[in-house]
Amino acid sequence: MTLQTPTDAELWHRARDGDRTAFGTLFDRHSRAIYNYCFRRTADWSAAEDLTSVVFLETWRRRAHVRMEGDSMLPWLYGVATHVVHNHRRSLRRHRAALDRLPRPPDPSDGADDAAERLDAERRMRRVMATIRRLPRRDQEVLALCVWEGLGYAEAAEALGVAVGTVRSRLARARERLREQEPGRTSGHRKGEMSTTLPLEDTP
Repeated sequence: MTLQTPTDAELWHRARDGDRTAFGTLFDRHSRAIYNYCFRRTADWSAAEDLTSVVFLETWRRRAHVRMEGDSMLPWLYGVATHVVHNHRRSLRRHRAALDRLPRPPDPSDGADDAAERLDAERRMRRVMATIRRLPRRDQEVLALCVWEGLGYAEAAEALGVAVGTVRSRLARARERLREQEPGRTSGHRKGEMSTTLPLEDTP
């Protein structure tokens, strides 16, 4: 008899009742996605590790007040991550003692060669962010969620707490502004990839 893998909703129901094992499974399932998102927003692997831990720490602390919508916990986690990244210096300072006791998110590096690649990725991401940060913060958030993280309009709307139409309009406006700033550039990445290029394509 094959055991079914528990859904996010089932795990979250148990986690809300204080089941740390269920919450740990959610961490294992989604921490890499949140880690990559935090890196794309900060261009700093070390900060991304700490911020990922803050996201899950805040989620655990607020578990009694969280109600899942849909089948995945990920859109809600992206919403927490968006808030944490926006306030990341204050968040890291406030949570420093707790961070030292938390597990680290999965680290994709496995040697000296990867260390060099990580440094190169940081440099490239900083160049991208120098352009992205010319946009209003709300437009940056929609770009990161819809393009780099591959969320649909409804999922991004859930993460940000806005209407689907608002996500569509912000994304279209952000891409148009990027095209004006970087004529002739295309993103050149596929949905779900770790991209350090500008998100100029028209489909999320």
